[in-house]
Amino acid sequence: MTHHTEKSTSKSAKVLYRPWGLIASLLGGLIAGQIFQRVWKALDPQSPEDPPTPLQSEFRLRKIVLAAAVQGAIFTVVRALINRGGARAFERWTGEWPGD
Repeated sequence: MTHHTEKSTSKSAKVLYRPWGLIASLLGGLIAGQIFQRVWKALDPQSPEDPPTPLQSEFRLRKIVLAAAVQGAIFTVVRALINRGGARAFERWTGEWPGD
């Protein structure tokens, strides 16, 4: 059973939230990048290098796809947490929900 509550949103709330959303997204990208580096080092401790990229021919496709999947999952989760937290903070400050 899901609990869904409509929040009030105005066009001005959406416009006012945009700069905060952009800053939060940039911050989230930096945080997610740091988390990914640490997670990758834990997953592949013997590798002294950064995670493999698709254009590095010395790595097997399986390792490249694994790195991309882990990175994508981390970025998506961090982005969701930061966006949701930012929206809730905006709502507390303004009384309006910036989404929907």
